[in-house]
Amino acid sequence: MRDMAKTTPQPAAAISAPPRADKRASSFTHHGVTVEDDYAWLRDPGYPEVTDPDVLGYLEAENAWFAARMGDRQPLMDKLFTEMRGRIKEADRSVPQKDGAYLYWVEYEEGAEYKKWWRRPVEGGADELVLDETALAEGKDYFRLGALSVSNDGKRLAWSIDDNGSERFTARIKVIATGEILPDVIPDTLSGLVWTSDDSALVYARVNGQWRTDTLLVHRIGTPLEEDTVLFHEADEGFRVGVGLSASERWLVIATGDHETSEVHLVPAADPTATPILVRARETGIEYDVDVLDRGDGSEPVLYIHTNDTHENFRLATAALSSPAQWTTLIEGSDAFYLTGFDLFRDFYVIEGRVRGLDRIEVRYYDDPARIEAIAFPEESYEAALADNPEWVTDRLRLTYESMVSPATVYDYHVTDKRLELLKVQEIPSGYDASLYVTQRLEIPARDGTAIPVSIMMRKDRTGDGPLYLYGYGAYGIAIGPGFSTARLSLVDRGMAFAIAHIRGGDDLGRRWYKDGKLDKRTNTFNDFVDVARGLVERGLTAPGRIAIAGGSAGGELMGAVINTDPDLWGAVVAHVPFVDVLNTMLDETLPLTPGEWPEWGNPIEDAQAFALIRSYSPYDQVRAQAYPPLMVTAGLNDPRVTYWEPAKWVAKLRELKTDGNELVLKTNMGAGHGGKSGRFESLKETAEEFAFILWQLGLDAA
Repeated sequence: MRDMAKTTPQPAAAISAPPRADKRASSFTHHGVTVEDDYAWLRDPGYPEVTDPDVLGYLEAENAWFAARMGDRQPLMDKLFTEMRGRIKEADRSVPQKDGAYLYWVEYEEGAEYKKWWRRPVEGGADELVLDETALAEGKDYFRLGALSVSNDGKRLAWSIDDNGSERFTARIKVIATGEILPDVIPDTLSGLVWTSDDSALVYARVNGQWRTDTLLVHRIGTPLEEDTVLFHEADEGFRVGVGLSASERWLVIATGDHETSEVHLVPAADPTATPILVRARETGIEYDVDVLDRGDGSEPVLYIHTNDTHENFRLATAALSSPAQWTTLIEGSDAFYLTGFDLFRDFYVIEGRVRGLDRIEVRYYDDPARIEAIAFPEESYEAALADNPEWVTDRLRLTYESMVSPATVYDYHVTDKRLELLKVQEIPSGYDASLYVTQRLEIPARDGTAIPVSIMMRKDRTGDGPLYLYGYGAYGIAIGPGFSTARLSLVDRGMAFAIAHIRGGDDLGRRWYKDGKLDKRTNTFNDFVDVARGLVERGLTAPGRIAIAGGSAGGELMGAVINTDPDLWGAVVAHVPFVDVLNTMLDETLPLTPGEWPEWGNPIEDAQAFALIRSYSPYDQVRAQAYPPLMVTAGLNDPRVTYWEPAKWVAKLRELKTDGNELVLKTNMGAGHGGKSGRFESLKETAEEFAFILWQLGLDAA
């Protein structure tokens, strides 16, 4: 392995064997337990700079092996890519949305990877280009737009971009009318860019050396960066701070927290250097977020607080600005209704939540608490949410809607008339007939008796125990909704069923669902996924070895766990940027994310039980001498969330210990991060790789 980086790379077709990483003895001891880690050297000591020739040599050798093994699949990948691209309307635009004196929208031009942002005066006039992502991305292998914020007077734009996948964004400012770029450059941002009321300054959060936003600053336009004023500093290394505007845009809302505790401060947007008003001091386990009902008419502003302090499914409370910690319940917490959020408008407010895992949106009124207007949707299983609604004074709400068989749809809900107005349905140029497909929502019992929801889509003419793609995530309280995907059709039209397991660890069925998949209950997540797969087999929908599974990040950890415990179930496995070296990462408090992750996974440094539990399921630590299913793994060299060495170490250990001859390939994006390639078509190429691998391993690559 040491000489690999020094050799001349071989053509892909000439590579006949996978690379083997050196084993270099390394170990550590915690809580009296010694752990061997022979592949620890794959972490470049200079990270985030990766220059070690042995490390780069191994990654490049794995990439060469990936190219060699997938080379014969290129015609299938090309076919899949052509199919998926054919379902995307290349010249497309969003539905314009009014914000002040302008209508704003985005457009894709024919063949363009990135968007253009446009606006037009409401009173009439020429279209005006606000921002051209295509021009900004020119010549770059990676491009991602971060924040985008128009000044209150509509004259200037602040935006930020990341051009290497490291999620460190650089902010710039321009005059929209002339295109003049101001000399102000703000590096290393990772937050919104918020204009003060007089447009003289921007409030932003900068990433520190540990990729943590711990300080909010005020940048006066035209002044040197070193003169920026500190607005707020977060001392707790596990917390991150961000900033936004209240609904009426009169207040800066400063929010800081980790995965289970939060704290909010308020500052007048007209006076950003004023002393922040603390809403309520942080208390471990208490989460809350705040908006301000401030009509600007001289009446005292009222705080609206969404919090889990009395019920794990959250309540909505109010408080006077003069006594912000004295909360009065407006909507009680409920076992039946999971309150996920709210939005304030001048004449009414909107709450969002889920009932039995399905989205619910309600319009409510300040002067009549008993008046509740739920927005009705046409299907039994769907995703629905408020979209961008920037105006404080409005009589309509922009909504998005989709289901596993219904393409993305945009509505305006007319509040007075209680009427949905259809504005746009996602167009699929190559054609789509929803009547050919069916979707179901099943409940499959886990081994402890808990009913796990499963959303399934398939063609109506599919019969028997054919191949099935099962997706799962199960972490951070992130729900995976039954949404639409044009790419998915390339599997479903080849006879595969597509299923989403709504496993514990997400908050699909409420906050308890999340809590029952974290910390000391983490293994519920893995068990749920396996039990869903077995339940689908028992129902005759698929068979062992005919199930393809996929997940990314924490979902990649899920993939690693279940192939250790139940390898025979899976016919193909794809793990994207997988969080598989869990124990080592949670033991390393110098890594950017680790301190903030302890409330999610546990702190194995201080807690011997957490150490033992994490070690018992950590995919890298539990690799053993057994047969494993075919496996495709991806990584990003610049990934700050799941560092590249986690998947690299995992693959190296699997190559050493696995007893089968099944495929094992690793692809590292050498110029990208956690999200893989950017661009709407370039990213499809990676989806085509995943699908080609799955179809190949399931024997469907001739279809």
